[in-house]
This record gives sequence, C-alpha cells and structure tokens, in this order.
Amino acid sequence: VLDAAGSVLTNKYAEGYPGRRYYGGCQYVDIAENLAIDRAKKLFGCGFANVQPNSGSQANQGVFNALLKPGDTILGLSLAHGGHLTHGATVNQSGKWFKATHYEVRPDTQVVDMEDVRKAAHEHKPQLIIAGGSAYPRIIDFATFRKIADEVGAVFMVDMAHFAGLVAAGLYPSPFPHCHVATTTTHKTLRGPRGGMILTNDEDIAKKVNSAIFPGIQGGPLMHVIAGKAVAFGEALQPEFKLYAKNVMENARAMGEVLVQAGFALVSGGT
Repeated sequence: VLDAAGSVLTNKYAEGYPGRRYYGGCQYVDIAENLAIDRAKKLFGCGFANVQPNSGSQANQGVFNALLKPGDTILGLSLAHGGHLTHGATVNQSGKWFKATHYEVRPDTQVVDMEDVRKAAHEHKPQLIIAGGSAYPRIIDFATFRKIADEVGAVFMVDMAHFAGLVAAGLYPSPFPHCHVATTTTHKTLRGPRGGMILTNDEDIAKKVNSAIFPGIQGGPLMHVIAGKAVAFGEALQPEFKLYAKNVMENARAMGEVLVQAGFALVSGGT
C-alpha cells in the first residue's frame, strides 16, 4: 500500500473515469482504477463502486449531492450519541444545506432503539436515512433500517467507515443487500490508504454518484491513492485478512475488559 501511494502516480492527472479521461496517457492508471473497482465489488458483494472520493466525508457529500436537493430532510444518528459530523451536524455542510434530524441511543442501554428510529422517520419523513457513525460500538440492524426507510419512501444509506474491514472479513453483517448505497473510508479497519469509497447495487444511483463526485465536487483523482486502494482491497481478499480482522475484534474486547476492571464505564457496556 505504501509503495503504491508513494509511487510516481502521485504526479498523474486523470480527470474523468477509466476510458473517459480529460487527459492523455491514462492507459495505465485506468488499469489501476479498474482493478480497485473490481476488487471493491468482489470484497463487498455489490455491483458498482466509485473509488475516487478523497475521504469518507467527501464520499458522504457525493451521495448527498447525487440523491438530495438543498432543503431535503435527512435522518441520522446524533453526533453527541455516536454519529458523524457529516450526518447533519449544524457545523457541517450537511447540516447547513439540508434539514437535519436525528435519532439517539437509549439513555439506559446506550444502544439504538429501532422503534425510536421508526418514530423519528414517520415524524420527519426524511428523503435519506443514515445508519452508522463514528463512535457506535454495536452491531447495526440494517434489515430493520431498510424496512423503516421503505415505510417512509426514503433512501437508506450506510456509512460503514469504522467497521468496513470487519464487513470485508465476514465478521460484521454486510449492509448489502439492505442499503441503497454505502460509503466508507479505506484507511481504518480496511487497512488501506487515506481515502473514501461509495458502493451500491443500483445502476441509476451509481451513475448519479459518479457525476456527483466528478465533476460535481472533485477534479483530478489521486491516482497514487487509488492504486493504494487497489492493493489494500487485494490484501483484504486474502485469507490472512480475516485473521487480522479477528485479532482487531479480540483486542478491542480485551481492551474493553481491562478498562471496565479499572473502573471505567464503557458506552453500551462493551463492544
């Protein structure tokens, strides 16, 4: 990953997508990007992947720009309850351009109550419902989220940035086939270079996402990072990656147990 990210590809401009570039001499970076796309689709069992987002935040912004209009309503986990800035926090663009509403964790269990999500969805009638966050240590019920989204006619998006590597290893439930679209970073549990990615099974959403990323919010993609993503996804497809992900989970549980023994209170009681 470091070799690819530190290669001469850092100097290659390649606005556009493979086979449809606005610069010449892109035949080799096209191979790298197509490899990243194919490996991402295989890794997460989906039909379409955009590997150009420079970060998870820009991946989220790309989905919003693709599927929403300014003033539309979104429903996500509150930042104070484990959500992410880009899920509608007032200080973030997502909270300025869209009408942001939130669900929260229960005060007693500190986990998301799906009936609370259902009530919020029926009350606010969002165009987009987001599952996932930046500080939520429990399994998310994607199937029920999708059912709720269907009840109110919303698009269901999963931000799996923090647990994507566990999904890739088969140790955490996959958001597919439940979600309409998923976003992730590539540098957390997925163990790749710093960057983002958007995944979907819906061809229409894929086309809108591609246009939203370029030319919507980005120009020339970071081809050295995309090459690093291709390497990382290839590594994640190997049997050894599952052992790595298993060790990540075991280490997290061990750390949680030690913290509890030391008198600390863990959110939701553990991980």
